[in-house]
Amino acid sequence: MTTAETRELSSDLRRFQRVQRLAYECAQEVAARLEPGVTEREAARMQREWLRARGVRDWFHLPFAWFGDRTAFVGFRVPLQFFPTDRRLEPGMPFILDMAPVFEGFTADIGYSGALGGHPLQEKLMDDLEAHRKLILREVRERRSLREIYRDVDRLMVLQGYANRHRAYPFGVIAHKVDRVRERRWSPRLFGFGAQALKGLASDALHGHREGWSPLWSPYRFSDHPPWPGLWAVEPHLGFRGTGAKFEEILVVTDSRDPEESAFWLDDDLPHVRRWAQGKAEEK
Repeated sequence: MTTAETRELSSDLRRFQRVQRLAYECAQEVAARLEPGVTEREAARMQREWLRARGVRDWFHLPFAWFGDRTAFVGFRVPLQFFPTDRRLEPGMPFILDMAPVFEGFTADIGYSGALGGHPLQEKLMDDLEAHRKLILREVRERRSLREIYRDVDRLMVLQGYANRHRAYPFGVIAHKVDRVRERRWSPRLFGFGAQALKGLASDALHGHREGWSPLWSPYRFSDHPPWPGLWAVEPHLGFRGTGAKFEEILVVTDSRDPEESAFWLDDDLPHVRRWAQGKAEEK
């Protein structure tokens, strides 16, 4: 079976992989520095500073940080509630770090879940996310419509006893397309999103409307089409009693007739994937 480690990636895909790994490295290093009393705003700033020190100058969106019940988007009603607050981290509190840097014109959008000192419930949520990663890949390879796959993710969450928290995102998306971003010396931002990245997403939306597809993977009619070739940042997000957990990573969709090449995760050497592999090894 072909894996992310054995598959020969194109030059562009290797560069997308590079920025995705950079973002996850940032998440892990910032997570290791979190301590009681740190605010969401401070955690978001730590991510920005870490990435800027390594050459990041533009963003699909600026870094987010959510602590405690905000990891499950409790009470979220308007987009402004997603932005970092003065909520302080406490021992045993779950957190999610989310960032979407643009590096040398290539984009990643990642989500990293953890807790200060461990959190058994969030760890269970993370364990159960593995089934969603498998389901999404399998059904994309089957060329089921994005809307159908979304509904199947919902059904699996219900079977697991969880609530769908990605539905709280704008348009209820579980994923969105990512692409190369034209680099500029200075790029303005709109509500925390990079103008160049938004311009690219808007262009995709316009072309998609004409061709019958959408760059947003949602539960709505405009996503009722087969997976469209390109790169998708996928983020299933589970919630249970005020605790949330998710991963976010790039899924590559192609027009290949070979099922294994028609869709694949860009990288299997990511923290949540290593976590699941380690868990299986310990069970043996």
